[in-house]
Amino acid sequence: MHRHRYTTVVACVVLTAAVASCGTGGANLTADGKIELTIATFNEFGYEELFKEYEAAHPDIKITQRKTGQGAPHHQNLFTKLGAGSGLADVEAVEEGYLSQVMAKSDQFTNLLEIGPADATPDRWLKWKADAATTPDGKLVGYGTDIGPLAMCYRKDLFAEAGLPSDPEEVKQLFATWDSYFAAGDRFVAKMSGVAWFDSAAQIFNAMHNQHDVGYFDRSNTLVVESNPDIRSDWTAVTNAVSRGQSAKLTAFSSEWNTGFKLGRFATKTCPSWMLGVIETQAGPENAGKWAVTEAFPNGGGNWGGSYLTVPKQSRNAGRAAELAAWLTAPEQQIKAFQAKGTFPSQVEALENRALLEQVNTYFDNVRAGALFAAQVQKVKAVQHKGPADGQLQENVFGPALQSVEQGKRADEAWDTAVKEAKKAVE
Repeated sequence: MHRHRYTTVVACVVLTAAVASCGTGGANLTADGKIELTIATFNEFGYEELFKEYEAAHPDIKITQRKTGQGAPHHQNLFTKLGAGSGLADVEAVEEGYLSQVMAKSDQFTNLLEIGPADATPDRWLKWKADAATTPDGKLVGYGTDIGPLAMCYRKDLFAEAGLPSDPEEVKQLFATWDSYFAAGDRFVAKMSGVAWFDSAAQIFNAMHNQHDVGYFDRSNTLVVESNPDIRSDWTAVTNAVSRGQSAKLTAFSSEWNTGFKLGRFATKTCPSWMLGVIETQAGPENAGKWAVTEAFPNGGGNWGGSYLTVPKQSRNAGRAAELAAWLTAPEQQIKAFQAKGTFPSQVEALENRALLEQVNTYFDNVRAGALFAAQVQKVKAVQHKGPADGQLQENVFGPALQSVEQGKRADEAWDTAVKEAKKAVE
């Protein structure tokens, strides 16, 4: 719950950062006189314990988190308040699919190279991670948080019940390609009544889509949905699997989806590293040890997701906000976030840290998850360009279109609708 806030005129010298830290003119103070920093996030960033640690080291700071369960409403709020000119948090998280829209409005965000700590330079991160948040004239708009190297999670007990191999090494053959994955799904649903192979057509489609060099947009930001054969091929493979009963027909991050983890409604889950925390949270302690994760992923690997922390110019505490964002995205803190929620760090130093590589996830049968996902990062040869409205197409166009197929609409009709809606989204 937010503490009572009021605006007070405070001289810039009260703050530890430069004049720019005064933002729109005066810090937000709590009733007991602390500087309140608001941070808006979505899903699981693994920051809750880090906030306590930061407040303990900075007794003049009170952190208030605005957390939403899904990315779409978070970003809708961000762009609405960005247009209104007020109402944003001091630190706003941005998912990679929406980053291009933020970069198009980069003049409304602070240049973190000017306002942030001196050690928070782009070489802290993987090059492709920092480059994506850097404007053509060299301004750094966002500090990289996590990345999403892909692996596959599955229910060992359900695999065994269906007569499939359940050991992480033995299941690799099932997950070698998308063809072998869907073939295993056919075997599974033939044996199991009331349990699906995967959770959601959209979740499978998104993972497949993110493996391609070219996605919804080419590098000139031209929409290529209709002409990109890879997208249509993915669509056909997924919708065919739906027609054969492999989908649990759940909408990701809905209450029904959450319950699906607890009740074992599906046997496999595409697992970017951040999904480990989601599964543990939703499946609950009663399912500890039933889930496993293997480094095998159909057709090799890929990256799905990852976010940034930005400081809008609306912030009245921009300097202190940048300090907090830089601290949260430093290698040491990103390792702790990974240990808390599985959000895999994008910092070069963190990827080589023993604390990461030796980290054991007790929920997932004591797997060395840090080393597993570090190996998956090496399989990411290139990162797909995310064009304008990329996140909107994923969340509001292809997701609903695939859900309509799960609800009985013909796949070809749903495809035509998706293409039409994609074109409208970029008009």
